[in-house]
Amino acid sequence: MSDQTPPRVRVTSPQTHVRRRRRPVSSEIDAHTEVGEIYMASLVGAQLRLALVALAPLVLIGFGLPLLFLYVPALCAIRIGPFSVTWFIAAVSVYPVLVAVGWLYVRAAEKNEREFTAAVEE
Repeated sequence: MSDQTPPRVRVTSPQTHVRRRRRPVSSEIDAHTEVGEIYMASLVGAQLRLALVALAPLVLIGFGLPLLFLYVPALCAIRIGPFSVTWFIAAVSVYPVLVAVGWLYVRAAEKNEREFTAAVEE
């Protein structure tokens, strides 16, 4: 046998870059990791801000109308048919405002959820 050692051979991989497995954000949320908690906190915060904005007109109506009727007693003297104008304001004009606030709230909440879903799926 010969005493010569065989020449060294360099073995390389055809892949020149290492692929990292990217963990989807939805699995981060399911696993309750720190990243998932940040995403959920952003969604909850956005929905909370929206709820507070929608609550403002409701509080204004709920407290504003009785105060208006208390400090402007002349409204009670105005009649529309057999009813005073205060009954008309309280019974008829409030409902379109409530429906509009509810409709706008639902649209904005769905928009928040669509944006959250889009951010999670990126």
